[in-house]
Amino acid sequence: MGLTSLLTLSNGMTVEPPRFLRQSEERLIREQKKLSKTKKSSHSRTRQKLKVGRVHRHVRNQRKDFAHKTSRWLVNTYDHMVFEDLQIQNMVKNHHIAKSISDAGWYQLINFTNSKAEYAGKIVEVVNPRNTSQVCLCGQSVQKNLSVRVHKCPSCGLTMDRDHIAAKIILNRSTVGTAGIKACQSILNREPMKQEASQL
Repeated sequence: MGLTSLLTLSNGMTVEPPRFLRQSEERLIREQKKLSKTKKSSHSRTRQKLKVGRVHRHVRNQRKDFAHKTSRWLVNTYDHMVFEDLQIQNMVKNHHIAKSISDAGWYQLINFTNSKAEYAGKIVEVVNPRNTSQVCLCGQSVQKNLSVRVHKCPSCGLTMDRDHIAAKIILNRSTVGTAGIKACQSILNREPMKQEASQL
């Protein structure tokens, strides 16, 4: 999960963030300015509050629709998905990136993916996010700040986009593994057969 790219997959594919709040920001500022000019407890203030609320609702619905479509695509495409267990409530305390994090809708996307995966018999894991962008696949520590977008390992010479390498590290931290995925799938595939047999 990120802000430059909403999602970066371990195969290098990226999903760009829609930035719905940013797109509606000018309209929201305009409506809030009108609200600030109205008299308290007046009918015009009540009407203007509704207008501001409609802008927020529109953004919320756009974000929800995008999260539904993206999570559906993930579940339809992949059998095993691994996310970082991000402490989003702590991250939004940083006022420099709080608005962008809220606009990205990470928590909603993970929740929707998890619920759809459970229904479809797919696997979703969350793993420890510690240092996922500060280490190389070879195990070498490669410290870098947020402005450095390319991972360059001095030990093995690997050069890769920092989000791509982080996605690979996250996948490597999975505790299920290929054997576990196949076992879960075989169990889930047997359930419909048991139900059919009991009905017969």
